[in-house]
Parts: sequence; C-alpha cells; structure tokens
Amino acid sequence: MDANVTPITPTNAAAERAAAEAAGGPLSRLALMPLRARMMLGMGMAGLTAVLVGLLLWNGNGNLAPLYPNLSDKDAAAVMTQLAALKVPYKAAGDGTMLLVPAAQVPELRLKLAQAGLPKGTTAGFELLDNARFGQSQLQERTNLQRALEGELVRSITSIAAVQSARVHLALPQQNGFFREQQKPSASVLVTLHAGRALERSQVAGIVHLVSSSVPELAVKSVSVIDQNGALLSSPPEANHQGLDTQQLQYLQQVESGLHQRVVGILEPVLGRDNLRATVTAELDFTQVESTSEAYKPNQTGEATVRSQRSSEATNATTNTPAGVPGAASNQPGQPATAPLQANGAAPLQAAQPSGAGGGARKENTVNYEVDKTVSMRRQAIGTVKRLNAAVLVNHRSTTDAKGKTTTTPLSTEELDKLTALVQESIGYSKDRGDSVRVVNIPFRVEAPAKLEEVPLWQQTWVTDLVRAGAVPIGAAFVALMLVFGAIRPALKRIQPPPAPPKLDAVVGDAERLPAPVEAVPAQPVEPAKAQLQLEGARGLARQNPAAVANIVRGWVSGEVA
Repeated sequence: MDANVTPITPTNAAAERAAAEAAGGPLSRLALMPLRARMMLGMGMAGLTAVLVGLLLWNGNGNLAPLYPNLSDKDAAAVMTQLAALKVPYKAAGDGTMLLVPAAQVPELRLKLAQAGLPKGTTAGFELLDNARFGQSQLQERTNLQRALEGELVRSITSIAAVQSARVHLALPQQNGFFREQQKPSASVLVTLHAGRALERSQVAGIVHLVSSSVPELAVKSVSVIDQNGALLSSPPEANHQGLDTQQLQYLQQVESGLHQRVVGILEPVLGRDNLRATVTAELDFTQVESTSEAYKPNQTGEATVRSQRSSEATNATTNTPAGVPGAASNQPGQPATAPLQANGAAPLQAAQPSGAGGGARKENTVNYEVDKTVSMRRQAIGTVKRLNAAVLVNHRSTTDAKGKTTTTPLSTEELDKLTALVQESIGYSKDRGDSVRVVNIPFRVEAPAKLEEVPLWQQTWVTDLVRAGAVPIGAAFVALMLVFGAIRPALKRIQPPPAPPKLDAVVGDAERLPAPVEAVPAQPVEPAKAQLQLEGARGLARQNPAAVANIVRGWVSGEVA
C-alpha cells in the first residue's frame, strides 16, 4: 500500500458528512437527514398545525352570539344568503330561527344587513301603502289599509318585554251613510308570551286601550286579548266584581305584610329575633257603595229665607145719587131758618141733596218661604278593614347559669298580657269590629342542624364547569407539547448547523497532541497504556469536534501536515 494514501474509515466518512452539512444551508442539511427523521418532522409539524387550527375554530365557536333572536324562515334564508356573500361564518340554532355569528362582528353585520333591507319581517305596516298600484279598487284600498293598521299594532304590541309575537285581527265594517245605525268595529289580539313570562292586569288593559285608541270608534269592551293557550286575558266589564283582581290581592298582601312588620318590630327588641313567630290575617271590604239621601227640616221657628212674596190691593167705588123728598120743594134753594112750622117739633122739609160716595177695598199679601232640604251623597272607601286576626307565638325565656347550663322558663301571665296589649296597639285593634289577638307562650323545638354531606372536590359544580371549559385547550396544549418535544425538537436538532471550526492554531495544537501516522513515527517502543490513552483521546476529540478531525485528516491526505 502506498504510504501517502490514508485508508477511509467510518470516522473519516462521518467527518466528511459533517463537513458537507456545514458547507450547505438548512435545505441541504434537511436533505442529508435520514428518511425516518424527515418523516417524524413532517408528522410533527402537521399534527401541530391541526392542533392550532382546532383551537382557533373552537375559540371562534365559543364566542358566537345571536345575530337576531327570532327570524322567520323566509328572513333566515335571506340573511344566510347575505352572510355567505359576505364570507362570514355562521351557525343556525333554534330550529333555524336564530343565527349565531362571531360576537365581535354582530354590530357591523347588523348595519350591513340593515343597509341591504334585512330582515324584512313578516309583518308589514304602513309601508304597504307606499307601493300603491294604479287602478286599485275600493275594496283593495280598504284591505291594504286594514293590513297596514294591523301590522303597526303588531309591532307596537311585540315591543312589550313579555310578548314574543302577536297577531291582531280587526273587523272594520263598511260605513254607509244610508244606514241609521252603523255597526261598530271590533278587534281580537292573540299574544304569544316568552317561556316563564306572564302579562299583568295593567299590561293587558294597556294593550286593550292601545288597540281601541288606534281604531276610530272602537270601544274598549269590543277588544279581546287571548294568549297562546287560548286563555282570555281581557275580562268583560261585567266580570270585574266577581272576585278579587290582581291589584286587590296585591293590596291585601301589602296590608298584611305591613301589620306583620309592625308586630315583629315591636316585639323583637323584647323577645329577640328567634324567639317569636307572628302572622296577621286581614279581611278587607272591596265593595263599592254609593248612597244619596234627602232630609227636610220641620217648620222653622226663627227667621227663614223668603223664596217669593206677592202683595195685591183692590178698591170698589160707586157714583153719587140724589137723596131726599122728591118734588119742587126739595129742588128749591135753601131758605133762611125760621121757626118750626109744626108744633110737634118735626123737622122742616129740606131740599134734595146728592147722596155721599160709597164702595169697598181689599188688600192681600202672600209670602213663600224656602223649605230646608239636605241632599247628601256618600261613597264608601274601597278596601276598608272589616276584621283583623293576629296570632303570635312566643318562645320560653332561656337563661344560662355560671356553669354554662341553659334552662327555659315560661313567661308569666302579666308579661303575656303586656305583649298582647302591645300587639293590639300595633295593629289597631277594634273590639267593635270583631278583631282577635292571641299571644301564646310555647317552647320552640330546636332541631339539630342537618349535616351537609361534603361533596368531593371533583364533583363540585365549579370544578366540573372549569374542566369542561378548559378540557379542550388543555388537551390541545398537551398534544402540542408531545408533538414538539417528541417529534419536532429531535428532528430540528439534526438540521442545526455544526459549530464553527476552530482556528488553525488550535487545530495545529490538537494535531501535535495526536499521534503521528505510522509511516511518520519512527520505530520506537510505546507503552501499551500510553497508546491506549492517546487512542481514547483521539476518539473523544473526534466525537466532540468532528469538523476539526476532518480538517486534520484532510491535511494528512494532502501532505500539508507533517
């Protein structure tokens, strides 16, 4: 064998490969990797990508929010078409009546859909009149007006929080001036309530008045409101007095609650919070009574009020007529007085004289006085108290001695009487009304508190919710870590560039420490232990710095290193 040719050993092949990897880039180093390592790297990267994509999709689905809560089938289809055109991910829920989209895009999507005129809604209002066609008949015009009015009423009623949907039917008879008695309109309202919701009596009355005020000549009694179960919510006027309504029951509860608080508030400072139980029952009268009375006073003895006065006076007068003895003697002028012509003293004849005036007079005075009359109208207050019943249960008095032993003693009769008086004064006790107050002293039964079974930590609600919420992210993170540390990291270590070769001085120093080739080393005895140590040092250097060893071997082959 030629002395200048060095045989190729496995160590030299590894050195050459390392030199080639150092000379090339990452792609060259990846090409020089074994097939198994490249397959591990590809599978690891694909698995990590799948985990990341799954996390992103799960996070996107977890932040979905309803775009519109209740959509008709027609509107849902139109909105889905528009969302597909906008390339927005969505999910249908609630039998297709609800569309879920990313929560961050809800306001923007609503504006865009509103610009496109979506959702149109199944209920049309007065916009029906905007597309009036030419040549419509009177019947078509009346029908469109009725539909528009019904649609506007539906929109107003569905704005109530408890109402999910509504339908309004209006019966508008045709008005004709030739009929003496016109038929009045009527209305029916069907409301569908949300689950667990109910309409109060005031809300039903509000719906009735809303409909009656929106339609001309529509009376309140002609409006009927029913729910989705067919129950009549608007009671007829004649049924108002058949029982207590919601407001009356609420007022009764308020009265009883107020009286109960009075009793408890006045006895708690004396007995303690846990040493009494009280209940108050009130019986109220909600009947409406109106009475009118008229009272007349007897004949008045004092001054009275004159209502009218009438006075009348009449006089009857007659003409003068001649009087005396008829004849010439009586018509002659008077003569001077002479002695009597008759001895017997008879009066002489006198001339005729006119008779004096005669007649009668009548005077009347009528006075009418006012008759005292008193008219009183009385209306009884609604919700007056008819009777009160109060029952108070008082616990025995408990005392604790110096040794810590607790004993109970009943209250005395005097103390019970005082407590009864306090309760009577607090509720406004009236004996004439038939109220009753009873205070009883009985020891309370003390039960041992029930031992609550401790729920294991892994069965508690907050733990299960936390596990459900974090199971997917934690599992994905665990899988990603396994892929990174089990497949990707080992493969990446193989394509990392080798460290830079050492300087020439270091290489020469290492070469001087290495044993010379067999041909260059003079024949001299070498100790076996020392030769073995040198061989182990050379192997360690080759493992630690293969590039340097490769350079040394290259120098030996080319003859540059002596």
